[in-house]
Amino acid sequence: MKTRSLLASLFVASLALPTAAQEGGHPHHWGYAGEVGPEHWAEFESDFGTCGVGRNQSPIDLDNFIEAELPRIAFDYKPGGHEVVNNGHAIQVNYNPGSKITVDGTDFALKQFHFHSPSENTIKGKSFPMEAHFVHADAKGNLAVVALMFEQGHSNKPLEKVWPQVPQVENGKEALRPEVSAADLLPANRDYYRYNGSLTTPPCSEGVRWFVLKHTVEATADQLTMVGKAVGHANNRPVQPTGARAILE
Repeated sequence: MKTRSLLASLFVASLALPTAAQEGGHPHHWGYAGEVGPEHWAEFESDFGTCGVGRNQSPIDLDNFIEAELPRIAFDYKPGGHEVVNNGHAIQVNYNPGSKITVDGTDFALKQFHFHSPSENTIKGKSFPMEAHFVHADAKGNLAVVALMFEQGHSNKPLEKVWPQVPQVENGKEALRPEVSAADLLPANRDYYRYNGSLTTPPCSEGVRWFVLKHTVEATADQLTMVGKAVGHANNRPVQPTGARAILE
């Protein structure tokens, strides 16, 4: 895997900031429906081809699990979420350096976390009203994503700190004061499913470690609809074929 290229893909495509994409020669044209929807992503740019032909694409439906001795994920998240962005594709919180996870004996630095509504991954066919992706990279540019599912219930206090600041216009940015901690969003039990996949946005680069937390957290109906209201549409890529991949638990 070309790790430098993959890391570049993260910051140009997965972060999906239109200005950065345009400066890199990639017009802001892909979306989630109609002629710009996921089934057409591979047609737009030569480096989007993996979206159409990749065999290890994300998201997937997690099922038919294989029991394994999965290593514990060591979370070391400090308050560092300093900015919330509406990039037209997702609501994203950008993170200062200094937070990480450690898994497989490797440190992965937290770069940002963002939200999809409804969820992209599903579990045994079940879709969730919202999913958060915590995006990390190691020193070589290899990516690891921790996914967290939300269900409707009590108010989510960490979201109460972020949601009032969410820009309602594309390309909007707001500073978060005080800075928020990604750790506050996580459930106490951090058992997970694991599979190998890709970015869920163009260029759909593969070689991404996925860790999908088994335990959900709650948020109110209003909190769960914020992402769709802010970006103006659902922002979930449909599930992709699992193929021969193993899904570990």
